[in-house]
Amino acid sequence: MSERLEDMLAGGHPNSLGRTLEVVETVLADADRFGELFDCYVSEDPVVRLRTSNALKRIEAQRRDLLVPYLGRLINEVGSLDQASAQWTLAQLFGRLAADMDQDQRAGALRIMKRNLSSHDDWIVLNATIETLSDWAMADRGLMRWLKPHLERLSADRRKSVASRAAKKRRKLYP
Repeated sequence: MSERLEDMLAGGHPNSLGRTLEVVETVLADADRFGELFDCYVSEDPVVRLRTSNALKRIEAQRRDLLVPYLGRLINEVGSLDQASAQWTLAQLFGRLAADMDQDQRAGALRIMKRNLSSHDDWIVLNATIETLSDWAMADRGLMRWLKPHLERLSADRRKSVASRAAKKRRKLYP
């Protein structure tokens, strides 16, 4: 019997990839195991969930078709996780998978990103969300109106990376 993906993602230093790359190769070699990887988001171990996010981004880069059927679960299940790494991963994946979303999925993704931009304090979540929402706002006047005061607020953020990205996007969207 093959090793459980959750066990492979556990252990080691929390800031390391651990065996994430091995998990990615395992799933790419046997796409039937993608569901098992996705289910690692319900692990009680935050390190496993962090590495699950990392693995999903790597798999999407090579086999986006594996993630598309999971868009609803990304929105409904991962979107409710109170873990920064899950939220910044969602913003990145939403940006990459936007063309694959139906109207309801896009609305759900937008709801999550608006919530995160309004109330999250993690700098990576904010930067990833600013990036995707700014891209989406180019084709959505309502989102463009909603986004402007948030970019203005975040342009004064105490963290240079957040302030710089918000200011850059504000200049691009509202010349």
